[in-house]
Amino acid sequence: DTKIKLTINIQHSTLNIQHSTFNTQHSTLNTQHSTLNTQHSTFPAKMNFPLFIAKRLYSEQGDKRKVSRPAIHIATAGVAIGLAVMIVSVCVVLGFKHTIRDKVIGFGSHIQVADFMTLQQMNQYPVVMDDSMMTALKKAPGVKHIQRFAMKEGILKTDNDFLGVGFKGVGPEFDSTFIHQNMVEGSIPKFDDKASHNKILVSQLMADKLGLKTGQRIFAYFIDNNGVRTRRFTISGIYQTNLKKFDEVMVYTDLYTAVKLNGWEEDQASGAEITVKDFNQLQTTEDYYVKNVNRTVDRYGETYSSGTIKDLNPQIFQWLDLMDLNVWVILGLMLAVAGVTMISGLLIIILERTSMIGVMKALGARNKTIRHTFLWFAVFIISKGLVFGNLIALSILAIQKHTGLIKLDAQTYYVSTVPVEINWLFIVALNIATLLICVFMLVAPSYLISHIHPAKSMRYE
Repeated sequence: DTKIKLTINIQHSTLNIQHSTFNTQHSTLNTQHSTLNTQHSTFPAKMNFPLFIAKRLYSEQGDKRKVSRPAIHIATAGVAIGLAVMIVSVCVVLGFKHTIRDKVIGFGSHIQVADFMTLQQMNQYPVVMDDSMMTALKKAPGVKHIQRFAMKEGILKTDNDFLGVGFKGVGPEFDSTFIHQNMVEGSIPKFDDKASHNKILVSQLMADKLGLKTGQRIFAYFIDNNGVRTRRFTISGIYQTNLKKFDEVMVYTDLYTAVKLNGWEEDQASGAEITVKDFNQLQTTEDYYVKNVNRTVDRYGETYSSGTIKDLNPQIFQWLDLMDLNVWVILGLMLAVAGVTMISGLLIIILERTSMIGVMKALGARNKTIRHTFLWFAVFIISKGLVFGNLIALSILAIQKHTGLIKLDAQTYYVSTVPVEINWLFIVALNIATLLICVFMLVAPSYLISHIHPAKSMRYE
């Protein structure tokens, strides 16, 4: 009996110890369960599961012989080349348009205020451009600079040849920045509105036709109702803009000379040229002149009118606007190329990862989760392509901008080298648009995942 009681007490003590151990383990499990619940509740806030899996897939090198490796490289190259072509195209077209536009503006400013008949036809009709009128014109919003001008047709003659030209008289307020940038040789004389210095600027095209050089003296003939008058000028400088329409006719001289040759009064001129601060606000300034200046009459009975550089040279600006269509065609083609290569690459990647997709579905992953995983994978590929595309495009543009490596026929294209204008706003917009459009094009192909069955795919080789 004593042994039985002793055995029962030992077993009872053992059971108490085991029970205490079980309670301790149960408490530990409860603690771990609480920890897991806490981690589970915080998981969505800290980690995007499709993004996490996509990062692991993208960073995995795997077998070099896999089909997806070259497919990924081809898709990346397609995006890079497409973006590079788009950026270069946009920057070249912008550079070309603005270069030609600035040359046209250099000859005629942004807005001209002149006699109504002068703006409608080639004949010159004078209007009063005294100090009070110049002050009134400066009151318009956005005005940067105003200068008077007077036109007179004439003939330059050498011993062997002659050439019909248009003499443009400008005064001391003349902004010579544009001509200075396009000077070939010689210097720009000091133009005057009180006296004639008999100095002129001619273009390189005129100099080549007549065999002229700086410092050379040449006769000019002016024919009107008063008969033929002769003036002898000294060639002070030669300019070249390659804009043939203006280079073959435009000769610069004193405002005083042009006014006297026309037989006008001292306070008269062909008109005034106005330069605005912002070309995009050109119409605002023009609207002011239409409202406050147009249809007013000076003391000689001449009617004021105004016209923008677009109104005075519609053919050139319509031609420049047509270039926008070419840009849109290029953008569409390049986006299509980038999108198709990305679709091909994504389909190859999905097919190669069929077994993995089956396992994920068997573990409870939804089609939506798996689709988002591969879309994130595609975003990484596209982003890499965008980085390389920007590097390629900016390198090409920088080389062309600083070296002028690619030349053009100036007589055909009006510029001697391909002009570029790096516009960061357009570049950023192209990057964002390329990323969004390429991802959007991949949404439909990603639904192929919903047709993959777990049981069959896990046996797929």
